[in-house]
Amino acid sequence: MPKMKTHSSAKKRFKVTGTGKVKRNRARMRHLMRKKTTKAKRNLRGSVIVDRTEHARIERLLAI
Repeated sequence: MPKMKTHSSAKKRFKVTGTGKVKRNRARMRHLMRKKTTKAKRNLRGSVIVDRTEHARIERLLAI
């Protein structure tokens, strides 16, 4: 059986932590920043752990 290929867009969007959790960046930071408050923009910074309901689907895309 050949190796599973990693989904190209998924490997650019997600990183796996040392403990096996999947990290992602937050959405809504690309444009229309003028109407967002400073507090809202600050809260969108940084990365978050992917929800457990999506975890299996993303692992399949990443071929882990």
